[in-house]
Amino acid sequence: MVKPIIRDTFFLSLKSETATKEDRNVMTDLVDTLKANADICAGLAANMIGVNKRIIAINTEVLIIVMNNPVIIKKKGPYETEEECLSLDGSRKTTRYKEIEVEYDDHYFNKKKEKFSGWIAEIIQHEIDHCDGILI
Repeated sequence: MVKPIIRDTFFLSLKSETATKEDRNVMTDLVDTLKANADICAGLAANMIGVNKRIIAINTEVLIIVMNNPVIIKKKGPYETEEECLSLDGSRKTTRYKEIEVEYDDHYFNKKKEKFSGWIAEIIQHEIDHCDGILI
């Protein structure tokens, strides 16, 4: 189900709780909402649709990746950039990394570890910041 985008900065600044198998409906809603906003958005975190769980969805333009409980375990190549967010007005400067390695649980809660670079890595970092209650 497509959900409205949350703009409450107090709620968005809360650290997200661990996702479990019981959160499958949240994953579905997150993907549906990401698809509905595909023209203006490349990633969403569950708190952006009002659910305080550590779940993100990334649209790679080839497929949508859902990550439960994502954690960046390696990063290299810092750079400064400016980002926008559906939940906030305007753009903000932030530091991102060109290459990251992420541990996460997939849709079936199988453990995964993957490396990402470039634009996809930037989107993942932005959404993990949401899970950590960090607003840019």
